[in-house]
Amino acid sequence: MRHPHTTQENFIHLTTYPVPRLIMSLAVPTIISMLVTSFYNMADTYFVGKINTQATAAVGVVFSFMTIIQAVGFFFGHGSGNYISRKLGAQDTANAEKMAATGFFFAFFIGLALAMAGLIFLTPLSILLGSTPTILPYTEQYLGIILLGAPFMTSSLVLNNQMRFQGNASYAMVGIVSGAVINVVLDPILIFSFEMGISGAAWATAVSQLCSFILLLFMTRRGGNIRIHYRNFTPTIAFIKEIIGGGTPSLARQGLASVATMLLNLAAGVYGDAAIAGMSIVSRIGMFINSFLIGFGQGFQPVCGFNYGAGLYGRVRQGFWFCVKIGFIFLFIFALLCFGYAEEVVELFRKGDPAVIATGASALRWQLVTYPLGAWIIVSNMMLQTIRKSVRATILSSARQGLFFVPLIFILPHFLGLQGVEMCQAVSDMFTFVLAIPLTCGVLAEMKRKEA
Repeated sequence: MRHPHTTQENFIHLTTYPVPRLIMSLAVPTIISMLVTSFYNMADTYFVGKINTQATAAVGVVFSFMTIIQAVGFFFGHGSGNYISRKLGAQDTANAEKMAATGFFFAFFIGLALAMAGLIFLTPLSILLGSTPTILPYTEQYLGIILLGAPFMTSSLVLNNQMRFQGNASYAMVGIVSGAVINVVLDPILIFSFEMGISGAAWATAVSQLCSFILLLFMTRRGGNIRIHYRNFTPTIAFIKEIIGGGTPSLARQGLASVATMLLNLAAGVYGDAAIAGMSIVSRIGMFINSFLIGFGQGFQPVCGFNYGAGLYGRVRQGFWFCVKIGFIFLFIFALLCFGYAEEVVELFRKGDPAVIATGASALRWQLVTYPLGAWIIVSNMMLQTIRKSVRATILSSARQGLFFVPLIFILPHFLGLQGVEMCQAVSDMFTFVLAIPLTCGVLAEMKRKEA
């Protein structure tokens, strides 16, 4: 399939091409980006798992802070990207260019501030994230190096999302995938060959973030992408309000995911380091499975934004139902295949530690039961966010890891002990699915009326 190269061609392409084929063509590069990103998160867990249980747990503990760094990137990336896709849909390129620079530079400066604050308060931050005294030295080593890459991680995510929303997902994919490959190659070399241990894993991640950043910046100069110029940086109230409106659902989702991971680590920590390691392995596996669905939904977002901006509501609805159906079938098949082999799946990451495997396998089975419901939840969230139904989108994105998970992580372990920790995410998913139905159906009905 030919790639459009100008903004005008992109507009025609996204508003006239058959919706299922269009989504598939845009989704393939984003699915690859998402799978590779979560794969290299899993690679860290896999290689560090060969050091010891405490190092495995430390990577899980630091992951909640990496989620905060990512939340900043997604906030500015989705906030600016949604606006860019609607403005390009309305054929207003000048404002789209200003927004691109504004989102990018805001993310870079805030990433820099996060890195500096994190390094100053390294020990209290490591304890706050859920480190036990035995895990703490590993957490400090790993987190101290990860923080150096924070400004590059936040601004890379902005560039990646902006390119996606312009309908140029394959350019975004090159930058993200290259960084991931560098990370996976460097991990075993630095950890084992150079005997750097957990510091080697952290340096591999930081170097790969920098490489991704440089490549993505280069990619903005290709294929009709909007170039980033400091002169276009426009930190006006109007632009900030647009970023907040379009980005808050992502910030809520990612920020609460980070809080949820911290609370999960603290709840699991009561049952020892093995419980933290087991739960952190399951979190990574869950991310890997969901990354297919998120990548698929991200292929839908530019189609949704452009067509909504152009008033073509039938195409938006058609795309929504197509994504939900495909997502449900994929997740259902995956859950069915994995259910019988939960122990073997967890054992890949931490061989020879029965306590880690037992906790991880039980938690994974609970998760698999509710995975297929994620198709409706995630695609609904992406549609509501892209068409600027900010309140509904924020409620839905806060529900899974916030409204439901946070109270449940205190209630269920109190009554059910470790099993309560293991089943918490699955129960939260069930409640979120029930909430998502009325939030989304109202908007779909409203589009149907407008169309008529």
